[in-house]
Amino acid sequence: MIPFNKPYLTGKETHYIYDAVNAGKLSGNGKYTKLCQEYFESKFQIKKALLTTSCTDALEMAAILIDIQPGDEVIMPSYTFVSTANAFILRGAKVIFIDSNSQNPNMDIDLIESFITPKTKAIVPVHYAGVACDMDKLMALADKYNLFVVEDAAQAVDSYYNGKALGSIGHLAAFSFHETKNIIAGEGGLLAVNDDRFVERAEIIWEKGTNRSSFFRGEVDKYGWVDIGSSFLPAETIAAFLWAQLENLEMIQERRKEIWSLYYSSLNKLCDEFNIGLPHIPEFASNNAHMFYLVTNDLEERTGLINHLKQSGVLAVFHYLSLHKSPYYSNEYPDVAAYNLVNTDNFADRLIRLPLYFDLTNENVEFICGEITKFYIKK
Repeated sequence: MIPFNKPYLTGKETHYIYDAVNAGKLSGNGKYTKLCQEYFESKFQIKKALLTTSCTDALEMAAILIDIQPGDEVIMPSYTFVSTANAFILRGAKVIFIDSNSQNPNMDIDLIESFITPKTKAIVPVHYAGVACDMDKLMALADKYNLFVVEDAAQAVDSYYNGKALGSIGHLAAFSFHETKNIIAGEGGLLAVNDDRFVERAEIIWEKGTNRSSFFRGEVDKYGWVDIGSSFLPAETIAAFLWAQLENLEMIQERRKEIWSLYYSSLNKLCDEFNIGLPHIPEFASNNAHMFYLVTNDLEERTGLINHLKQSGVLAVFHYLSLHKSPYYSNEYPDVAAYNLVNTDNFADRLIRLPLYFDLTNENVEFICGEITKFYIKK
């Protein structure tokens, strides 16, 4: 069986974990935490980077920082993971879902303005598959209506919008290092703070609502409880694992892009012949090869293709379900859930993700593409 995902290890992960253990600093914010944070700040031009235990935690920190209150409205795509919405719903917000655009699962930026109300507090773009949303349009809207932008860059490590790193453009951003991502730590995330207003408070929230970090830097005589917060800071062993990955980011990315390009070139002609959608990357966006997907003609075709690949020893999967149709959201907001988000539902029914991981061989890719070709020729 060719799995959908296989975590890649550089070989240094256990060495750095051993080093962290020997250093006697395991609770976080030690040597490896600082190395990872400084890496993001330097390479991606982020003002303040804070490692978190997950991307979900980073999003929850963002919701606290922009002071989401009950009744506030937050605009985001329906085609995303539930954490994008939960982070703001937990603070009492009402989430307003926007349809995807017709070319890729990212939300249609041109639809957003008609959904902005006096209650709107923030816009949360999700850079699906690491492909950028149109951030110039989005930031212009935010400036016009005095809104915050929180980038969900979970899939967008080392991806760019017109040369600017995703996660460095919005007021805040969240990254993921889940084992399915390009750069991994098993679980883990990072909050990117790009607005000076939030730098100091972000660190306090990160440290359970205390000014503990300021104390250790010698900026205050003693530390105490000064704000709300939670246990968002990960163990130093997670940071040590992550550092081994970040050291090899360019090599990992190069191989993933080779695999992505091989998929594209191998399937391009077939997809034209059978009207199958391939990933669309706008001119303003780069490709970080986070995933390779196809968009089939309908749900039945997708189900048949997944089953065919499974019988051939290949695990391919569908992705998100439309959040506006989820049981929770439908019960909470039946009026909004009834919106007809055509493109979102099309991607939910028709998108199939193919295996993509560092150790996937060219022969594996050729086999997978051959099986996809067999399926469509028989069909």
